[in-house]
Amino acid sequence: MAQLEQIQALLFTLGIHQHVDTLHKLMAFTAHPLHGNLSHAQRIFDRIEQPTLFIYNVMIKAHTKSGHFRNALYLFNELRWFRMSPDNFTYPFVFKSICGMRDVLDGERVHGFVLKSGIGFDCYVCNSLMDMYGELGCMKRVKKLFDEMLSRDSVSWNVLIAGYVRCSRFQEAVRVYRNMLREGSIKPEEATVVSTLSACTALKKLDLGEEIHQYVSKELGHTIKIDNSLVDMYCKCGRLTVARKLFDDMPTRNVMSWTSMVSGYASFGQLEDSRDLFEKSPIKDVVLWTAMINGYVQSNLFEEAMSLFQAMQKKNMKPDKYTLVSLLKGCAQAGALDQGGQIYNYMTQNGITIDAVVGTALMEMYAKCGSLNKSLEIFQELLIGEKDATSWTSIICALAMNGHAKKALELFLQMEQSGVIPDSVTFIGVLTACSHGGLVKEGRQYFDSMIRKYGVEPKLEHYGCLIDLLGRAGLLNEAEEIIKKFIQKNNNDKKIVVTLYSSLLSACRIHGDVDMGERIVEILVGIESGDSSTHTLLANMYASADRWEDVSKVRKNMKALHVKKFPGCSSVEVEDHS
Repeated sequence: MAQLEQIQALLFTLGIHQHVDTLHKLMAFTAHPLHGNLSHAQRIFDRIEQPTLFIYNVMIKAHTKSGHFRNALYLFNELRWFRMSPDNFTYPFVFKSICGMRDVLDGERVHGFVLKSGIGFDCYVCNSLMDMYGELGCMKRVKKLFDEMLSRDSVSWNVLIAGYVRCSRFQEAVRVYRNMLREGSIKPEEATVVSTLSACTALKKLDLGEEIHQYVSKELGHTIKIDNSLVDMYCKCGRLTVARKLFDDMPTRNVMSWTSMVSGYASFGQLEDSRDLFEKSPIKDVVLWTAMINGYVQSNLFEEAMSLFQAMQKKNMKPDKYTLVSLLKGCAQAGALDQGGQIYNYMTQNGITIDAVVGTALMEMYAKCGSLNKSLEIFQELLIGEKDATSWTSIICALAMNGHAKKALELFLQMEQSGVIPDSVTFIGVLTACSHGGLVKEGRQYFDSMIRKYGVEPKLEHYGCLIDLLGRAGLLNEAEEIIKKFIQKNNNDKKIVVTLYSSLLSACRIHGDVDMGERIVEILVGIESGDSSTHTLLANMYASADRWEDVSKVRKNMKALHVKKFPGCSSVEVEDHS
């Protein structure tokens, strides 16, 4: 760089910098992301009286690649101010900067310039524009642009498929892939295959995944990216033997290859195979360590997870937030408050940011370990912008489950006021709070607003909360009518019938409604005659009403149906003081 500065000084001294070709070469070299220096390039740019479009393009590209998105957009606006016409090399990097800024309005503004200039018909520019909208989650615009293209290349198809995958619209991604094959003019390439395999993995669409595997083997050819995607798909679809053969046959592997296979074994409880591969891996990054730790947590082997975390520290491998989130989940499962506190201390001592993901894991750990006040404290310390739907939902559910109905509903109101949209799980917490607090009127209102205001379709869990709420309040007839309508709507689904009527049967016992209880038992026995809990509830209901002959009949009926009541049991963890 020192030599370049000397050459540049000489060029300016001799006045050669006024030669356009020389200046273009100087700027292209100085602003290059690998061997250049952007600060130095900017100083040269500032001394140029009339920069050409080429020079503007070089600087816009350099600032974009360096993450200086505002600077790139400033330069774009400046060149337009000077009545220069951006070309097909300008716009793609402007679009990338807009993605970096997450600014849809700016994207629409620049899109307008493209339309006015007529350059939008350029395939390269249109692909970049689609990619921008895809990154910003505006898939309707992406699809519209794609449909209006006069000519498409492989990148056009790849951008559309990748956009749908990015937005978790996997069915649409698969549909586009099928359309691409049907048209036949352009064949899938590496990027197409990798994105489509991601959709197959999410949908557990093994048939299409196998079809793509055959296409790769016969026509396209294997690459490490494709093989990693195939291994990941087979693992997540439970085809571990196929995944392992593919893994073993790979000519070269990277850490992603090892991580997919280690995670695959761990997900299906094959921890010995998982640990064996983990130990054999020639390179272990934080993602691989986290995959193995997470495998132990998923199998409720918390001590093994903590032991591996300690080994990780001894190897001077610094955990990332996902490692710590996995460990916090393990602490929550095991009720290990002390270890959870130690992990929290580790975070604060090592400057790990408590964002929405980490904060939610901390809140759930403290709540499940019985320290609700600490959970609430963590939530309150999160910045407003860090509180997403998951973190709000976590604290609302924690408060609801621990009987703090009023506080849970206060926070739900704050969530709405902050502009965060509640989801299906949020409303389970809200309805649970209403149920535990006996807030029938409010519960009905929230159930209604869930549908009308937020468009959340009630599921079995929501109806379960509503039936519990009405049952506790003694509104058994209303609860029964709701159950009948929901069952009819879902074609007498067995799971729905058993779950909701069992809840109502418990309410019948509490309120002594023997007649309704008998009707419900008749329904439940017709579905699950061998379930002892139904018979036991009916017997207890008769006992509460001093109908001992009926109690005896129920017990005789249980014997006739070979229904056994299993004794309850409990366990207590005792420390070893030997």
